[in-house]
Amino acid sequence: QVQLVESGGGLVQPGGSLRLSCAASGRTLGNNVLAWFRQAPGQEREFVTAITWSGGLTYYTDSVKGRFTISRDNAKKTMFLQMNSLKPEDTGVYYCAAGLVWVGLSTSMYEYWGQGTQVTVSS
Repeated sequence: QVQLVESGGGLVQPGGSLRLSCAASGRTLGNNVLAWFRQAPGQEREFVTAITWSGGLTYYTDSVKGRFTISRDNAKKTMFLQMNSLKPEDTGVYYCAAGLVWVGLSTSMYEYWGQGTQVTVSS
């Protein structure tokens, strides 16, 4: 079992920055892929970015390339999402997830999920 807890969401103006964290507990994550998804009101949950826990490979959806950076701290079992140049369309609940498939772009490829953290980009 893996437990995931997100934090760091909030309200930010367009062009601003936020840093999300996802703290993992439970079994080791050596073979896992960790990812961030987001869900806007009335929309389906969509893939944002993913990282391999062991090697640090990363993958981003096109809309966040150059603005978002995913990283992890193995010792602290924590994943981060640095979000810069935020836009109103980045608004949504951000979820971290853990799975075993690289690169998993679908929610069905992830077994464990956090409770989500709200990000609102508005002036």
